[in-house]
Amino acid sequence: MKTNKNRRAGLGLTIMMILTVLILGACSANNTTTATDTRTKVGIVLTEVGLGDRSFNDAAFDGLVQARNEKSIIFDYREPGDNLTAEAAFEEFAEAKFDLIIGLSDTVQADMEKVAAKYPDQQFLMIDSKSELPNIASISFRAEEGSYLAGVIAAMASTEDHVGFLGGMEIPVLRDFEQGFKQGVLAIKPDATVDAVYAGDFGNAELGEQLAAQMIQEKDADVIYVAAGLTGVGALTEIQKLGKYAIGVDTDQFFLAEKAILTSMLKNVDVSIYNAVNTFIKNNHTFPQKEIVEGLAENAVGLTALHNITLSDEQQQTFEDLKAKISSGQIKITLDQ
Repeated sequence: MKTNKNRRAGLGLTIMMILTVLILGACSANNTTTATDTRTKVGIVLTEVGLGDRSFNDAAFDGLVQARNEKSIIFDYREPGDNLTAEAAFEEFAEAKFDLIIGLSDTVQADMEKVAAKYPDQQFLMIDSKSELPNIASISFRAEEGSYLAGVIAAMASTEDHVGFLGGMEIPVLRDFEQGFKQGVLAIKPDATVDAVYAGDFGNAELGEQLAAQMIQEKDADVIYVAAGLTGVGALTEIQKLGKYAIGVDTDQFFLAEKAILTSMLKNVDVSIYNAVNTFIKNNHTFPQKEIVEGLAENAVGLTALHNITLSDEQQQTFEDLKAKISSGQIKITLDQ
């Protein structure tokens, strides 16, 4: 019995020594990786809605995940909120000397510009807005082109000739969405009515439900184009509940309201960010162009597959003709500045 106890004690000691060596080895390996990692460091500051919006923020994040998985970058992110301002988030990345700092939408532009002015040697990238500062490059989308096509589909699906646009906040980029959508609707049905409502909030699903219900029950809208983040998620579920049709935005939102969604207007933020990061790396941490603007011709915007609607041969041909004319520049969408 004494011999067995000694053997068990010796075996236990051996196992502990092996585990200790493995743990120390792993820590050493991690420290070595961190110390010698030469991958480009990218930081992104999301909008206040943050991850989980199933739209703009998630799409941008996915673009960086793809680049990270290909081992071209390492990245970190910040979600501004009650305990962190967007300005403080940008400052954190700048102080940590990230190679590239990305901001989403003009809602964080002022904060980015404050920090960029303090760190003139730091490269920033603004999505969905432009800046005069020399160290802020930008990616913007001709989202009005995809929204025009969304308007075409809405008009073809509407039996009431009364459709709606529900935006998160009345900011320039969403005004472009609205105007493109209206012009697409009127290209098919010149006498149709298009109502536009802005929630003033991208993160309030309950408010989205209320506004969608009002547009349907009080305005008789039977198709609503929704571009409102989490507020829009609430709107989409309410539209489905009330038996009407919806058009989603930024990502394929069909799974959110499968009986209501006709299509989603894709703004391929993930692809554009992924491409921009790779361009930045290949050009020795610089951008060949300060301002990148992409639309239908660059496959940066467009529609997903259609659901809950089948176009006639004539309608399909009309749609394809209009799409080709927008891509070629033959159709010009008028935007109020």
